[in-house]
Amino acid sequence: MERKLVSIQCIDHLEPIPGADNILKARVMGWDVVVRKGEFAPGDACVFFEIDSLLPEGQPWAEFLRPRGFRVKTARLRGVLSQGLALPTSILSGEAPAQGTDVRDALGVVKFEPALPDTREVAGPFPGQVPRTDEIRLQSALGVLDELRGHDFFVTTKLDGSSATFFRPLEGELVACSRNWALRRGANPVWTVAAKYALDTVLPPGFAVQGELCGPGIQKNRLGLTEAELFIFSVHDTRTGRFLGHAEFIAFCAEHGLRTVPVEHVITGEAARTFEHDLEHYLKLAQGFYPGTKNRKEGIVVRPLVERPSPTLGGGRLSFKIINNDFLLKDED
Repeated sequence: MERKLVSIQCIDHLEPIPGADNILKARVMGWDVVVRKGEFAPGDACVFFEIDSLLPEGQPWAEFLRPRGFRVKTARLRGVLSQGLALPTSILSGEAPAQGTDVRDALGVVKFEPALPDTREVAGPFPGQVPRTDEIRLQSALGVLDELRGHDFFVTTKLDGSSATFFRPLEGELVACSRNWALRRGANPVWTVAAKYALDTVLPPGFAVQGELCGPGIQKNRLGLTEAELFIFSVHDTRTGRFLGHAEFIAFCAEHGLRTVPVEHVITGEAARTFEHDLEHYLKLAQGFYPGTKNRKEGIVVRPLVERPSPTLGGGRLSFKIINNDFLLKDED
């Protein structure tokens, strides 16, 4: 399911912030957000902007974010973590639509992208046969916890790098992509790791692998690598339109000489039946450091061992990420 960057949501709860006269802590979906006192009451509708919303320049309601480049980021205000932005529905023209309605286009909001490839490297659009990589954050889809409850699942480390997809069509040459574009063959890191792992021949026709590209010059190289490296987190069989489950995924990568993202936990049997699936527990699991470094990890990704669709995510795969709050506050670019 594509992430709803800006949508109509409900102010579920309000509480005072010690020592603050003009602001309150609100709960919207699974997010804690700081709002102005007197602007909302519990149960009110709001326009909720998720993290990485880039507000339009020139709109009076967005002007207060000019010093931050109009980008919605995690902030700490009076000791309270604020993750998102809630504004009154009066910023919309006309009557506010129903809860859950996507109003991103109506408000001219786009997603902040930290880096775009050099246009000289773009070969074409991202291949339509392969789903894009854009994991939803748990706080935006708490219903996934009930869907996972009682099922075996696994937890992987979310690496702080750049998303890369490699697809070998049934006919034709390997396609190598950044998050949004197919890239021309060249000296860019995406094609460098494609050559390193001989993906032109190693990847079976009809399959796509998606992973995190890490190394020197990519983000801040928080893994401390000496050369570009690819860590696979998904394998997609375009012939059947399905992702490989955990066992198939691990076996596929081992057979073809590919590294996977680190698997932190595999929870099965009685441990899975009694696992505490709640937001606070997952936020604690997301904390920590990349092994062998003093760098905070970006977070974790959670998936069932056997692939299953998620009604909460519109029938897409049951999969979600939890970002390390310490990373968001101290390390995020």
